[in-house]
Amino acid sequence: FMGPSLGTILRLIKKNKHTKIISLIDNIIPHEARMGDKLFTKYFLKPVDAFLVMSEAVLNDTKTFNVDKPIALSPHPLFDNFGESISKTEARQKLNLPTNCDYLLFFGLIRKYKGLDLLLKAFADSRFRNRNLKLIIAGEYYADKEYYTNLIKQLQLENEIIQTDAFITDSEVKYYFCASNLVVQPYISATQSGVTQIAYHFNKPMIVTNVGGLAEMCPNDKVGYVVNPNPDEIAGAILKFFDENKENTFIENIIEEKKKYTWEILMDNLLNLHENIK
Repeated sequence: FMGPSLGTILRLIKKNKHTKIISLIDNIIPHEARMGDKLFTKYFLKPVDAFLVMSEAVLNDTKTFNVDKPIALSPHPLFDNFGESISKTEARQKLNLPTNCDYLLFFGLIRKYKGLDLLLKAFADSRFRNRNLKLIIAGEYYADKEYYTNLIKQLQLENEIIQTDAFITDSEVKYYFCASNLVVQPYISATQSGVTQIAYHFNKPMIVTNVGGLAEMCPNDKVGYVVNPNPDEIAGAILKFFDENKENTFIENIIEEKKKYTWEILMDNLLNLHENIK
């Protein structure tokens, strides 16, 4: 519905013969395909004068539509609207969590392409038992909840997982990130993820899978680890993080790396793109 509606609005705007239209694209091909996607996307793209895309993967996806118009790549800036960081202890107390455990975080709407089942299978590795390590799953189910509930039972993880099955409001986001040691994004497919930019804001190391543009945003063995989307590699990266005590080193690197993702840089790229419109 967005392709036809926005495409029509843009055509009405263009009738004034002077307005220039730039589209910011963080995903041009849906993760969950449906009939008509490409047709409606083409309808939307035609009146646009230039495109600002947020990952190399989306840049390549956009080019498949044969758009002969200016395109610029500018990663999404940090999400800095969730408040300042607080201590692990304060965040865990707010969430009523034991303060003497380590925590992994899977955050955001739960959809099939995000690979929560891969993370659950990874976390079932016997090497995680007796480590005082818990997995926080924070987000509303947009996929079949029963599938994941059954998987947790089959893997005997009921006592190892803390779930908040609800939409996390902006005011609560900081508690989940600040309570955690490591954010895990085990996506099966992706373009990029806003979770990465929230993790950067709160200086949280990450494990991401090598799909879409996730690896672009997470330099391997610098701010976290990039692995293939399979349970063995995800488990291995988690174990390496804790066994090698990487948390403080990665945090120092994150503080430097996230300087690349400012709103000023996005605005400069947007204005430069405007200058290139014929």
